[in-house]
Order: sequence, then C-alpha cells, then structure tokens
Amino acid sequence: MEALTQRIDALWTEAQDIWLSGGWAMVAIAVIALAMFGMGTHIYFRLRATGFRAVDETTWRRWISHPREREGRVGEMLDFVTGGRSITETANLFDQLRSTETLPFERDLKVMKICVSAAPLVGLLGTVTGMLATFGALSSGSGGDKTMALVAKGISEALITTETGLVIALPGLFFQYQLERNFERYKAFLAHVESACMQAFQRDAIRAGRVAVQRAAKRRVARELYARWAANRARGAAPTAAHRPDPGPAPTPAP
Repeated sequence: MEALTQRIDALWTEAQDIWLSGGWAMVAIAVIALAMFGMGTHIYFRLRATGFRAVDETTWRRWISHPREREGRVGEMLDFVTGGRSITETANLFDQLRSTETLPFERDLKVMKICVSAAPLVGLLGTVTGMLATFGALSSGSGGDKTMALVAKGISEALITTETGLVIALPGLFFQYQLERNFERYKAFLAHVESACMQAFQRDAIRAGRVAVQRAAKRRVARELYARWAANRARGAAPTAAHRPDPGPAPTPAP
C-alpha cells in the first residue's frame, strides 16, 4: 500500500512538472477541458432525466388513451401535448414542446463542439509560441548551458501543448458523438409520440363524428315517427257534435 501511495505521489509530481512546463497555453486548455466535459456531463444527465428510454412503446401508447396511468417525465409530456382540442392546437403544442426540449440540447452540443475544436487549436498555438521561444534562445544565446536550457524549455512547451490539446480533444470528440446519437434518438422519440398522438386524435374525432351522425339520425327518425303518430291520432279522433247522429225523442215519464 505504501509503495502504491509513493507511486501515485510520483506520478502526480511528474504530471505537475509536465503541466507547468507547457506554458500559458496549458491554462487555456484546462479551461476548455473543464467547460467541455462539464457541458457533456450536463447533457448526459439531462438526457437521462427525460426517461424516454425507460418507457417502452407499448406503455406510452396506452398512456395516450388512459391519462390516469401516466407517470414520470413522459407522462407529464403527454399531459401537455394531449390538451389540444383540435389537430392544429395539438400541433402547436408539439412545436412548443420541441422548442423547450430540443433547443437547450442543441445549444449545449454546439458549445461542446466548439470546445472540442478549440482544444487542439490552442495546443497548436502553444506549439508556435514554444518554437518562437526556441528560435529566440538560439538567436540570442552563445551556445552555452543556459542557451540549451532555454532551447529545451521552448521545445518542451511546443510538444507538450500539442499533445495535451490532442489528448483533451479526442475523448471529447467521442463523448460528443455519443451524446449526439442519444439526442437524435430523443428527437426521433418525440416525432414518434407526435405521430401516435395525431393518429389517436384523428381516431377519436372520427369516432365522435360517427356518434354525432348516429344521434342526429336517431333524432330525425324520432321526429318522423312522432309526426306520423300525431297525424294518425288526429285522423282517428272522435267526430264533432255537428256530425253526431240524432238520438230521437226523449221518453215520456210514467203517470
């Protein structure tokens, strides 16, 4: 255990020496690395928080027609988009959902992409400044140990910054690619949900239209039947007093 601790301390000291020998560009690369991986971690956990991969298609399709069973982030999303009273209103709700759900991810991924591109460029800039320091030492020195130390420092700065920029950019590039794939899956999920909700809304509208037509037909038939019944009743009514037969003379009372 003690040997492992000493080994870790030695590696840490060596890393510090290498980092400090890279010059001012190492500070800029460190800031870029923190921003890039911090943004990537934020995107990763936000995508996980959506919960779209934890709910299978059969479940959320059932939630469309059974609102009481909805739960989680996907359930809240369905509660929001199924509140429209028409297809146009539902489409507008989905546009609002895409604006609130996808635009922050697109913005953060652009920032991460800029950081991935900037890391090797800053390393290359450190390489240029290191080579300039090397040529300055060669032109001003007399060839002694001091000159060789300045030359070695310039070359070290030139190489370390380039290496560090590439070491930061390569994992960031793969991380960004994985996050973009997950984000594309999330957008496909939203498009799939929109299509399913529109189909369900159309089915409900068609069913409601059929029910309305059936009710109207029943009311029309009921009115026709009532009109016929009223007409038959009027024709079968008792004759009036002018057309009644004469009952004859009234009988005389007995003496």
